[in-house]
Amino acid sequence: MKITELLTTNTIQLHLEGNQKIEVVEQLVDMLYQAGKVTNREEFKAAILKREEQSTTGIGDGIAIPHAKTKAVKEAAIAFGKSITGVDYQSLDGKPAHLFFMIAAPEGANNTHLEALARLSGLLMKAEVRYELLKATSPNEIIDIINRFDKEETKKSTNSVKKDLIVAVTGCPTGIAHTYMAADSLKAKAKEMGVEIKVETNGSGGAKNILTEEEIEKATAVIVAADINVEMERFKGKHVIQAAVADGIHRPQQLIEKALKRDAPVYNGGDRPNEKSTEQKGTKKGFYKHLMNGVSNMLPFVVGGGILIAISFLFGYNAFKPDDPSYHPIAEALMTIGGGNAFGLIVPVLSGFIALSIADRPGFAPGMIGGLIAANGGAGFLGGLIAGYLAGYLVLLIKKLVSRLPKSLEGIKSILIYPLLGIAATGFIMLYVINKPVAWLNASITEWLTGLGTGNAILLGIILGLMMAFDMGGPINKAAYVFGTGLLASGVYEPMAAIMAAGMVPPLGIAIATTLFKNKFTAEERNAGKACFVMGLSFITEGAIPFAAADPFRVIPALMAGSAVAGALSMAFKIGLRAPHGGFFVVPLVENGALMYTFAILVGALVTALLIGILKKPVNS
Repeated sequence: MKITELLTTNTIQLHLEGNQKIEVVEQLVDMLYQAGKVTNREEFKAAILKREEQSTTGIGDGIAIPHAKTKAVKEAAIAFGKSITGVDYQSLDGKPAHLFFMIAAPEGANNTHLEALARLSGLLMKAEVRYELLKATSPNEIIDIINRFDKEETKKSTNSVKKDLIVAVTGCPTGIAHTYMAADSLKAKAKEMGVEIKVETNGSGGAKNILTEEEIEKATAVIVAADINVEMERFKGKHVIQAAVADGIHRPQQLIEKALKRDAPVYNGGDRPNEKSTEQKGTKKGFYKHLMNGVSNMLPFVVGGGILIAISFLFGYNAFKPDDPSYHPIAEALMTIGGGNAFGLIVPVLSGFIALSIADRPGFAPGMIGGLIAANGGAGFLGGLIAGYLAGYLVLLIKKLVSRLPKSLEGIKSILIYPLLGIAATGFIMLYVINKPVAWLNASITEWLTGLGTGNAILLGIILGLMMAFDMGGPINKAAYVFGTGLLASGVYEPMAAIMAAGMVPPLGIAIATTLFKNKFTAEERNAGKACFVMGLSFITEGAIPFAAADPFRVIPALMAGSAVAGALSMAFKIGLRAPHGGFFVVPLVENGALMYTFAILVGALVTALLIGILKKPVNS
């Protein structure tokens, strides 16, 4: 069925009146009723508005597609309306809507109708279609434009021998939220575009929905939307689009289109695909990705070790010391496991996995040794970062230097040449060039942070809070988090407490706002707000992302303000935290006052909620 069998000249209005959602809905409903497509005008209008309460159908790019499926519809139909000045439709991108397609579907709508409607959605994703519709001056011209583009798409579909298959992998440093959001976004967009896709997720619980050899072989191309290192050798010979996990969330259509066109380098094994030809931009390029690979593998040691250390303090601050009157053997065991062993591996693991990300497996051993030298030499977290990058790029250089050796020696490269030369070169440079100056710098930073006055400490808390809420799991948020975890290894615990408090505020503030200001949110958003209570208490800042994406200019400033308040209060109260994760569940383990820490988080969340209540517009206003 053609789209224009559902859209006719008597259901087209080129000059909609008014600038509010309800005015547009009234006019489009009336057109369908006057055309005899709808038998009960009020019942159909109620169904349209009920759908809008669930979530706005203003999909962005100046388009809105209000729709309803009800017995009040006599036959499937589409009404088109255009507003030159634009309408405040609470669109997902926060911009006015100009083009409106109201879809009326009877309860028994068949697949033919639904396929036509799906094609319409696909057409509207094209900028050239939207541009021509905006220029059109008559109903017949609207029909001609849609017919022309629909015919082109139908021809493409008919000429396709088989449905395209794309495979993808998603992964983020913490493996909690972004990993699965990117996977869901890619799957939803692929379904909309009529493309078959399978997405493997590399989350905190390990890889799920793992791609098989057969699926990879059949795939047109591979999308790797990840901020961590993923297993690449299986993609040898395939076109690989390498992007940031955020691109998987926000730019799924561009990634899928690029995969369909095979517009990416072929992965030939060994090194990563040429990063200059990928989707990665700015901070999401190699440097950031290698860092996040180290951080994501370091986190289990930091989290487990930090919590064990904190639990040991429940027996007494010095209960792990055999010569202290409060000594307890369990406290000593906890400190030995968490502090002496888990924390002792933080820097080597960070360095090893940064080097692994850069140079694959040959870089791992030199990276680990470089990190161990940094940890033992007082260079700490900063030295470990340098060691990881140093080892990785040294091994890449060694690979290049020995690439012309006879093929008969190929077998000993990985087991002898790379580890021997890599460890030796990294070790010598760390011992004689890097360690001493970085150890001095590390000690200076630690001394400065330890001696911060109240005013400077509050300022640091504000800055960390703003960073945590600005992009909620993006590079700025991760930079603050890495800063805090790095200081744990140096014995400075206050910034980590401020960072966790600030990271809990955005979803908690959203949850409170959806409870107190129900008229500012749709029914769907209010339901999602309930889940934000759990995500906030669990230190999953990403829970606030859907709300921020729907109304960024009002919501993000409110989130940043609340997080800045929580971070400032935490630093002002001189609260320390050795556990870098766990959210509200590790509050009893904080130093210098669990009650005051709870107060800081609650005040920050309330500030966010109140600002959202003030700034956001009521729905359907």
